[in-house]
Amino acid sequence: MPMPGYVFRDGQPIPDSELKQQPQGEVLPGSTTDMTRVSTTTSSTMNTPTSSTADGDHATDSHALANADHDEKGAAQTSEHDGVKDLGWNEHPKQVPDLVGGLENEELWTLIRRFNKQMYHVKATTAPLLGGLDLNIADEDEFSPDKLRANVERLYMTVIIGLMGFGKHIARLRSWREPRRTGAFAAVYALAWIFNLLVPTFMTTIIVLIVYPPSQPILFPPAPLALVDSSTGGVQSPKAGVLGSHDSATGAPEKHKGEAVEQEASNFVSGIGSIALSSATGKHEPGDPDSDPLNKSVPDPTRLAMAGADAKTSAQGGTPTEHHDKTKQPMEDAMWGKMRPVMHAIGDISDGWERFANALSPTAPFPKEKPRLILASVFVGALAVSLFTTSAMVMKGTTFGFGAGFFSDPLLWRGLDWLNRNYPDWQKMLELRNSILKGVPTNAQLTITLLRIGEANRAPLPPPPTSEQALSDKPADLDHDAVPLDASSDEIHAAIHQDPAEKEAAEAAAATTAGAEGKPKHRHGEHIIGFFKGTTRGGVETKLGVDKVRAKIGSNHAKDHLGVLPKASEMVPSGPVDFKCRFKGSKGWVNISTAAAIPCVSWSKEISDGSGGAVEDTITRHEKHVAFKVPIQDIKELKKVGGLGWKAKIVVGWATGKTVADGLEIVDKEGNVWKLTAIQYRDELFNRLIAIGGQKWESW
Repeated sequence: MPMPGYVFRDGQPIPDSELKQQPQGEVLPGSTTDMTRVSTTTSSTMNTPTSSTADGDHATDSHALANADHDEKGAAQTSEHDGVKDLGWNEHPKQVPDLVGGLENEELWTLIRRFNKQMYHVKATTAPLLGGLDLNIADEDEFSPDKLRANVERLYMTVIIGLMGFGKHIARLRSWREPRRTGAFAAVYALAWIFNLLVPTFMTTIIVLIVYPPSQPILFPPAPLALVDSSTGGVQSPKAGVLGSHDSATGAPEKHKGEAVEQEASNFVSGIGSIALSSATGKHEPGDPDSDPLNKSVPDPTRLAMAGADAKTSAQGGTPTEHHDKTKQPMEDAMWGKMRPVMHAIGDISDGWERFANALSPTAPFPKEKPRLILASVFVGALAVSLFTTSAMVMKGTTFGFGAGFFSDPLLWRGLDWLNRNYPDWQKMLELRNSILKGVPTNAQLTITLLRIGEANRAPLPPPPTSEQALSDKPADLDHDAVPLDASSDEIHAAIHQDPAEKEAAEAAAATTAGAEGKPKHRHGEHIIGFFKGTTRGGVETKLGVDKVRAKIGSNHAKDHLGVLPKASEMVPSGPVDFKCRFKGSKGWVNISTAAAIPCVSWSKEISDGSGGAVEDTITRHEKHVAFKVPIQDIKELKKVGGLGWKAKIVVGWATGKTVADGLEIVDKEGNVWKLTAIQYRDELFNRLIAIGGQKWESW
């Protein structure tokens, strides 16, 4: 019998001599070194969105779910078309059809919007995935205050908001404002206490909540978070003055679902101490260019706090200079060094919370029953143990464990050494994501799976909608009779609407302010600020003008600055196939052709027909204008980069009031780096590129 791995030809194995005579410089399918070869290779050798890996399995569970046949389908889950389907990338949200079956568009866009904030830098990995899902955070992920800000915001939107909701449920129960519900809880507790079954009763309640989801609104009927007083458990007027959203702590109005709590999270981070000051200004942003002369020429805003502390020390007769204080730099370095594990811990807490939430309330296409049953089985075991465990046994076991841990240190170290030698990954195997929560996604992993569903059907998901309109004071829709609070319909109506007297007073104050601003007053502070702002704006425009000249004579850094402040006339609709951007300073379009034989990303000075490569003649016409073309399966790294450095971005934004257009770096398997700048839809381009191929991504 021939050895495994032989390739048969005419029923016989290939001789070893022929195996050794294969040409050394043969171009592999999908290589960027031979564009002619790439365009003629069949798609069977590539791991396209609709094909499997070489061993017949998909790279991850996420890829498998994206390519599966779903029972409930939306517009992005049908593939009855040749080219790339535009589902409303530049249309009004109301004109966009239901995209994913079982998920509202507003919820989908909330996931994508938060995904865009969380993901900066991804790398393809070949390491095995213990949990079956990719897009995990790399252990070597470096710290930056901007990443810390994103993690703390995510902590607020998941853990802190969740704990607020739990605390208000407790307040409602304790208040007896819902007498039948509180009475039922009190009766069950009393009976369990009498028969010494408190722990089994608690475990049984948890099992019922997990296994039977309809029990959740029965035992804990939901109410708008901002409408419940955490002290009394009764009705209160939201802190925003009007109930414009149901899931935010302030009840602030929002244009689209989830925006209010996202704004709260941003303000929460901005209000934290000195480290949050650096986070709020984005020091060492992950997308900062490696070298930016304009960034180096502006002051460091994060030094203001340290400078203020030094000034106070000097005023009190101290000596704050580094020559007299040898602890300053070491302490700063130590603080920044310790922030990396803090950032990772915050991210792990948020990931765990999201996994538990997605296990209890799964979102299609992930399985609905399996995660709940696995989670419930843990509590079933605890329930069985609790039925035969007395308080004396618990006390004995606790004291024994304390003594064993205290006096058996040598044995513990020998045991850990044996585990590390024989099972190197034993610690990772014990993590919740690789054990009882295996296969349950975080919100980021859920989002990339949804993005892959669209790409598998050549129907990319449209980006979240944006609106420049002012927030409305109109309350969100609310059925007063469905609110499970001990309050009349009139009381609830008065709480969720702004008081007419307060509204008139606010409007009068605004009118008075507007009238006062119309009168000429000598405000020297505003004049000084206006002078500096105008001077700074002129300096920025001069600098960017010089960059245009420097770009013409070949300066790469100057080329990267071209187009970073786009004019209104330059903002044109982009996507889902072509995205307006610059490459080496030249205007053009980056094109994603997924309907071709081999999905590729390329840059050209001309826009395509928007078919995504379905029309081969179109590709041929544009071939002479293509500056680079990379098979998407060959991409090993994607990194969002800033159009300007973080300090320059702050100054330019303050002086000009314009949004800086950022860029994206694409790195292929050969190590070639393709840097696109001034991309108007940078996040959408990034999302399409990571969702198309069969790579296993890791977040950095």
